[in-house]
Amino acid sequence: MKRPMATLLAGTLAAAVALSGSLSLVAAAADDSSDASIYIGSLYEPQNLDNTAGGGQGVTEAFNGNVYESLFRLTDDGDVVPLLAEGYTLSDDALTYTFQLKPGVRFHSGKEVTAEDVKFSLERVFAPESQSARRSSFGAIASIEAPTSDTLVVTLESPSISFIYNLTYVWVMNKDATDFTTTEDGTGPYVLDQWTRGSALALRRFDDYWGTPAANAEVVFNYFTDATALSNALLTGAVDIVTNVQSPDALGLFEDDPDYVVNNGTSTTKELMAFNDRVEPFDKVEVRKAIYSAIDRAKLLNAVWGDKGTLIGSMVPPTDPWYIDLVDENPYDPELSKQLLADAGYPDGFEFTLDSPTYDPHPLVAEFIKSELAKIGVTVNINPITSDEWYSKVFQAQDFEATLQEHVNDRDVVWYGNPDFYWGYDNPQVTAWVAEAEAALTVEEQTEKLKLVNEQIAKDAASVWLYLYPQLVVASSDVSGYPINGLNSQFPAYSLFKE
Repeated sequence: MKRPMATLLAGTLAAAVALSGSLSLVAAAADDSSDASIYIGSLYEPQNLDNTAGGGQGVTEAFNGNVYESLFRLTDDGDVVPLLAEGYTLSDDALTYTFQLKPGVRFHSGKEVTAEDVKFSLERVFAPESQSARRSSFGAIASIEAPTSDTLVVTLESPSISFIYNLTYVWVMNKDATDFTTTEDGTGPYVLDQWTRGSALALRRFDDYWGTPAANAEVVFNYFTDATALSNALLTGAVDIVTNVQSPDALGLFEDDPDYVVNNGTSTTKELMAFNDRVEPFDKVEVRKAIYSAIDRAKLLNAVWGDKGTLIGSMVPPTDPWYIDLVDENPYDPELSKQLLADAGYPDGFEFTLDSPTYDPHPLVAEFIKSELAKIGVTVNINPITSDEWYSKVFQAQDFEATLQEHVNDRDVVWYGNPDFYWGYDNPQVTAWVAEAEAALTVEEQTEKLKLVNEQIAKDAASVWLYLYPQLVVASSDVSGYPINGLNSQFPAYSLFKE
């Protein structure tokens, strides 16, 4: 017997639209707000337009929910609701999901969405060549079938309590499309208008969208490599809204100006120094803990963010159900660091290379860490790398000693249970707990296991969790309808409204 799990809205989609138009980089007023162009400032330009091919945080921000849609959607409040799935049932053994697709939905090309397209899209995420961070999340899938054009059946080898949540990451893509890296064929309220690499990406309203049309005619993501330049663009009217301000010194200019609104939302973005736990000397717990305790994280946070942001002691942000305050697990204590290094066989310290992305705030963080570690005899050689280089060198090839990076997603502590992930942390007990949490039949059981995971990764100093970013969305006062929380890099633009 099957249990009904969800039902949602129905909708229709009409004809296709061709991708055309030109890209404007100067904000202009509109007579009718529904015809407005809204200009968004961001530091996260996509590396390509495919979220399974190393597209990076930027493509998720611009495309998730805007151009591509999933069976389910993660709301700005962290709830999971149906989107392209009209509903689903779950077998009594919690292994077989049967999804009913929303009728009448078409891709931007005009082709009707079928269960075969959804099957194709899901298989792309966990394919061997996939660079999706969520690839391992679908390891429990035993089979995917499309018995009818509007029915998808997924059978798991073992129960997966996070399965529906994980589906929010799976974009439904046209299986007949041939290029996902530079073009798109999604089902969302926008089509790709133009992408000028190194500059901007414009999305144009898709008038034949199956659901509620976008509130504006166009959104343009303008990209910056410098946080100060991004803030200046907002001050000068070149952009209408900034997805996450990363120039704290500029906040005072906006906070005291009635022409702007500063929103401090809920952040899940963690700044970390990730070790390659596979290589010497970072394969030793004592060394990792020594590095952790040598860094005055409170001083660093203040240097970068002043009185904003939050110290954390693991990958888990306070918004996750399995959060535990572990800030004191690896306390700032340089003398303890020296002792730990001596115990590990490095009384005179050692030398390593820190791969640091070139965009803010990483250069500042890298220099701070270099200065701190010099005090305990550890020499840091900073290697500045672009986002493209980071994905190929660190994420793909895993050819690094240590690196700076920010991780944005919520509920991502489970990645530590996968020793194949880029940082190479391999604790069999953690792996077992993660597996047990995923097979849990209740949220309470899942939470209990992941709290154990949270504690253990902190004890093992798997990485150095430096701080939690503040989530500062700053917008012109005539713009409304924007998200304020930093969940999974996404920035739904379809509700943005300019008066």
